[in-house]
Amino acid sequence: MCQSLLAAHPELARAITCTTRPPRAGERDGLDYHFLSETEFVRRVESGEFLEHALVYGRRYGTLRSEVMGRLSCGQDVLLNVDVQGARSIRAAAAMDAALKRALVTVFLTPASLTVLEQRLRRRGTEDGEILRRRLDSARQEIAEWRAFDYLLISESVGDDVRRLETILEAERMRQTRSRPPWLHEVSANVAGTNS
Repeated sequence: MCQSLLAAHPELARAITCTTRPPRAGERDGLDYHFLSETEFVRRVESGEFLEHALVYGRRYGTLRSEVMGRLSCGQDVLLNVDVQGARSIRAAAAMDAALKRALVTVFLTPASLTVLEQRLRRRGTEDGEILRRRLDSARQEIAEWRAFDYLLISESVGDDVRRLETILEAERMRQTRSRPPWLHEVSANVAGTNS
C-alpha cells in the first residue's frame, strides 16, 4: 500500500527505517531498510538518534529522527509505516516538538477482522506458526488502541486503501494550518500599503 501511494505521489518521501533483521530476498540496504547490526542499533538508540524504536519479534526496528525532520524542514511530506508502539512514541515526541506536532497525521489501518488478518499473513508466507500466533495475539492488543489515531481505515483492497489514503492526504494538505493561499502576499501588501 505504501509503495502504491509513493508511486502515485512522487512528492511524498518515505522514511527509510532501520532494522536488525536480515534482508529478505530482493531487499537492499539504504533503499528498503537501513540494515544495522545489534551493536550499531543500540549505539544509535543511546545517542538519541531515533524518533521511535522497538523490539518486535526479537528484531529491532526504528525510525531515525534525521530521516523525518530533515525532510519536513524542506517542506516535504513524509510517509512512515510504523506499528502502534511506534505511533505512540512519535505522538509523544510530537508533544515536545512543534514542527512534528503540526505535521503529524496518524492513520490506523486494520483488516475487517482477525480472521482476515490471519489469512493475509498466511498468504504472505514469511512467518512460521509460532511467529504467526504471536502476531495475531499482538494484533488483538493493538486493535484496542485505534482511538488514539486521527483516522481509522478498515482495509478492503490495496486499491481502495490507497484511494482512501489519498483522500486523507488531500484533505490534510488543505487544512488552513498547513496551507498558504497564493493570494496571501497580495492581501498582505494591500494591508501594509493602507497602513502607510
